[in-house]
Amino acid sequence: KKEMSNNQSVVEVDREHPKILIPELLKLFYSIGWVSGTGGGMSIKYQNQIYIAPSGVSKERVEGDELFIYTPEKELISRPAKQLKPSDCTPLFFASYNLRGAGAVIHSHSMNAFLVTILFEKKREFRVTHMEMIKGIKGFGYHSELIIPIIENTAFESELTESLEKAIEAYPAVPAVLVMRHGLYVWGDDWRSAKRHAECLDYLFEAALKMHNMLRIDIENEKVECQVCTEKEKKLDEKHN
Repeated sequence: KKEMSNNQSVVEVDREHPKILIPELLKLFYSIGWVSGTGGGMSIKYQNQIYIAPSGVSKERVEGDELFIYTPEKELISRPAKQLKPSDCTPLFFASYNLRGAGAVIHSHSMNAFLVTILFEKKREFRVTHMEMIKGIKGFGYHSELIIPIIENTAFESELTESLEKAIEAYPAVPAVLVMRHGLYVWGDDWRSAKRHAECLDYLFEAALKMHNMLRIDIENEKVECQVCTEKEKKLDEKHN
């Protein structure tokens, strides 16, 4: 491979490189309201190095040479030449890498994620079943009951680390954690699966909100939150997965 001296050489070498992908995906996420107002973020693991976008910047304008690069042991390998701030999400991204073996992590400030935590505030769990888009979450099918934990928000992002780690350990089957009145942390085996999980979850959050608000459905007492699946239905999902 060629030595990568700038973003152009990265393009020539590998379109899957985080210096290309992270700015590209952040522009997309900004366009759909997931990383507005400098909020949110993204990280990708690539060739045993972890790339993280900076904090306190307009995410749609992040460039490839503005990323922080770490070892899996959290040692900083490289920082941008510009005076940029390391992401406040860094310890939370590492929680997903270390506890779930993630290949990429997205922190979304989606309005749907924000609102759904309020809708499910008493339960402290987002629950949904019998919706087609559940199938986009690894290990789940149409008949599955998908449960996403909701943790309490804090004044500073890094202070979420302990509660996020506890939620990850308590809900080992799901690739996401909601933060009350804040947003979503979601991950996957690689950037494609992390993106797919984020998109499917955002769809499910929006569906739950619309069922509650537009169709006047009581979420807590309807199929959207809890329905016990039959053994036959569970076997169908296992076969699908």
